Amino acid sequence: MTGYKNPVKARLEAGEFVLGLTVVSNNLETAALAATLGFHFLWVEMEHAPVSLESLRALVLAKRALPAVVFARVPVVETWCAKRVLDQGVAGVIFPFCSTPELAKTAVASCRYPPVGNRGSGAGLASITWPDQENYYDSADEHVMVVCVIEQASAVERIEEIAAMSGIDVLFIGTSDLSFSLGLRGRQNEPRLDEAIESVVAAARRHHKYLGRPAGTAEEVLRYRQQGFQFFQSVTEMGLMELGAEAILRPLGIKRPTPGRDMLY
Repeated sequence: MTGYKNPVKARLEAGEFVLGLTVVSNNLETAALAATLGFHFLWVEMEHAPVSLESLRALVLAKRALPAVVFARVPVVETWCAKRVLDQGVAGVIFPFCSTPELAKTAVASCRYPPVGNRGSGAGLASITWPDQENYYDSADEHVMVVCVIEQASAVERIEEIAAMSGIDVLFIGTSDLSFSLGLRGRQNEPRLDEAIESVVAAARRHHKYLGRPAGTAEEVLRYRQQGFQFFQSVTEMGLMELGAEAILRPLGIKRPTPGRDMLY
């Protein structure tokens, strides 16, 4: 055991929820500010947004004394891809399209040092920004979190095998992509999607995995908490700007000249 405790993992273990702001730009100032606003972690989006590795490292450096920790969503489930973000010092890796037990196994192994996994030992940069600098390898093995995104019908079909994989911390349901995979074109209020979500929820409970999903509002967080979800992806920093602008302008009778959009991306 090490002296450091990943604060996100600590909250989850205590039965509390965590909420992460999604970062989609390379603007260090806005990301650093976001780390002070009360969100528990920053979901740095490197799958759907042009966030660079250099920006990720700068953010890890910038938030060393700030409350929120940094998670990175990588573009693919590949060991080399996970290594690149882990060696910048992130506290968790989010793996998209973990649709088979083999991919889930790769995700876990990528985040652990031998003999448990196959992470390389070149963590010089990560160690100097990690809270437990003198014991990085053991501390990282214990506290770096593995988040597997379930977002394909094929993943739901094999969810028992995936959920049983040792080393996965969170099963995160990508509800939009899952809807598309089911032929629903992103629609959320569909019985087939609800059934698929419930299959993942049930498997996660059986295998003692934390549950995650997107939640764009406080009302959604509270509603999904009743279903057992604890790990939430919230709006982007761009979405916060839209919400702030609306809060100021709407009481003044000023309407936005362009239609609104999904603030998660």
